[in-house]
This record gives sequence, structure tokens and C-alpha cells, in this order.
Amino acid sequence: MPAMMNIANTRVALLAAVLLATPFAAAPTFATAQALPTPPATEDIGSWTMACTVDRMTDRSSCVLRLKQWADPPGEHSPGLALEIQDRGGRLVPVVTARELTLEGAGRGLLALTGAAQLRFPPNPFYEMPCGLEGRTLSCAPRRADAERAERELAAAATALVRITGTGGGSAEPVELRLSGTAQAMARYRQFTPPSPAQDDAPGISGREAMDRLRQLFGR
Repeated sequence: MPAMMNIANTRVALLAAVLLATPFAAAPTFATAQALPTPPATEDIGSWTMACTVDRMTDRSSCVLRLKQWADPPGEHSPGLALEIQDRGGRLVPVVTARELTLEGAGRGLLALTGAAQLRFPPNPFYEMPCGLEGRTLSCAPRRADAERAERELAAAATALVRITGTGGGSAEPVELRLSGTAQAMARYRQFTPPSPAQDDAPGISGREAMDRLRQLFGR
């Protein structure tokens, strides 16, 4: 019996030594999460405003960088169209958006059928950004072929001309937007938004498919 107890005590001692010598796997993850910068709730940078939220469960931040001036102001039953800077395939590009569409503002959603945003940074020529639905957000973003140009011209531009074409758009005349501090705003946004992987352009959908998506989105 004493021999068996000695063997058991020896095994316990060996197990304790192994546990004490083994680092906890969670420690590096916690340190890495703590080392990440915490974004501000809101910050004005030139003509831009950056608003960020942090998921307290994952410590991941999500930021929206938008121009203070509306591309098309909100109406009584129509959400406004804003010029934002977003990461698309690793590049920071201009995107025209109408966020959190509701049933009353579904007219903006019609832009997802045939709409596009024409964008120009004078004196450079304009290009078109096709529109689509991303959840409850209407987004008009550059095609992949125009992404590098869009990022480069955006950072250096003093003004932007925006015109929305298609049902649910704004005025036939382009809207002139004043830009300032754009390069600094892009660098600040990049601190909290790591580059996303490159993606192909979203495949086109038929008008019937788009209408079905709108009905599903607004519960009709």
C-alpha cells in the first residue's frame, strides 16, 4: 500500500510540474487584443467625420467615414445619400450610400435595379459606380478596374462632382462637394480598418431578382 501511494504521489507531482511549466494559451490572445488601438467614438478630420463602435465581446472596431456635406440631402420620406470612404478589396475608395433603408424610403432602393453614381474628381474624367443592396444599405461603389484610380484621385482631390442616375436618384445636375483633410482621414480610418481581401465585382442580377430582394427586405 505505501508503495502504491508513493507512485500516486509521484504522478501527481509530475502532473503539477507539467502544468506549471506550460504557459496558458489564452495569455497571448488577451495581450494582442489589449494592444490594438481603441478608436474614438466620433472624430472630425477636415470635411470628414469618422464614427466608430467597438464590439465588447470581440474587441473588433467598426468605423464609418463619411463626408459632412450630403451628396443628396434626406427628404421627408427619403434617406440622404452620403459620400463615404470604405475599404473595398484592400483599397480605400469613395462609395455613395443610403444607410438603413426603411419601407418609407424604399424609393432609394430602386437605384439597386438600374441606378449608378457618376463621380468625378476634377480635372480627371468621371467614372460610373454601379449601385446595389448590401443588407439595408444602398451602396454605389467603384468597379474593381477603377479602384486604384479612385483611391489615388480621392486622396488628392479638393472637390468631387456626384450625380445619381436612375429611378430614386437626385438632381440631374451634379452636386459639387468640397473636400479637405482627405488623405489624413484615410490614414486615420486605416488605423482601425485592416485591408480586406481583393474581390471580384458583384455579379449582375435581373430586374425581377432585384425586385424580389426588395420585397424580402421590406417584408412585402
